[in-house]
This record gives sequence, C-alpha cells and structure tokens, in this order.
Amino acid sequence: MNSLTMPSSRPMTSRAAADTLQTRFALRVAARLSERSHDLEPELGERLRAAREQALERARAVRTAEAAPAQAGLSGGAILLGGGPRWWTRLAAVVPAIALIAGLIAIKQLETDAEISTAAEIDAALLTDDLPPTAYSDAGFAEFLKTPRD
Repeated sequence: MNSLTMPSSRPMTSRAAADTLQTRFALRVAARLSERSHDLEPELGERLRAAREQALERARAVRTAEAAPAQAGLSGGAILLGGGPRWWTRLAAVVPAIALIAGLIAIKQLETDAEISTAAEIDAALLTDDLPPTAYSDAGFAEFLKTPRD
C-alpha cells in the first residue's frame, strides 16, 4: 500500500481523497518544522512566528470571503419565504426562459395576424376590382400589363 493512500472499506471520493492527502501532508510538514524549531535562533523564530500569524490571518480572510457569497444570497424575502438562495437561483434561471418563450409566441402571433391582414386586403382589392379574378390568370392579360401605355 502506498503511503499516500488510506485503508478503507468504502471508496473515497476524489474530493475527500484530496482533502485527506492535503491534511496528511500538512501534518508531516508541521511535525518536521516543529522538530527543528528548537535549534533556531530567537530572531528567526520570531520572524517565523510573525509569518505564521500572517498566513493564518490570510487563511481566515479567504474562509470569510468564501462564506460571504453564501450569506449574501440570503435576503430578507428569501428567509421569510423559506426558500433560501437555491429558490432565488432557480427562479432567476426560469423567469428569463419563460419570458423568452412568451416573447417568441407573441412575435409569431403578431406575424401571423399581419399575414392574415395583408392577405385579406389583397382579397378585398381583387374582389372589389372592376376586373374579374379570372382575368389575372389569363396569359393575354399579363402581356397587356407588360406593354407600355401611351
């Protein structure tokens, strides 16, 4: 068995395995550093302590920044409605899709109405004209329309 793997009766997920390996590595590094810390000069020990405090402060800031978006998603309305950020996220994803579909349906309906209106105007013009509708299908009438008038 490899020193980086752990015996287990169930398979670990990749995220859990990565966290375990990272923790084990950190513990080994910390143990090695602690073994040698007694041999250090006081100035160097103080600088290392200050660097360690800065690193811990940065880690706290990162953890706080990662937790902030989860808390920012909880607005008063979401808490009152009991939905939390997942409810708002789903709503924010579905509402634009519904609006898009409704807009497309409305556009199609308006285009269909415009086509029907145009066809009705043409039919009305043909039926109220002095010429009978069969004249438009006559080949001689087409030639008559092509000839220039004086």
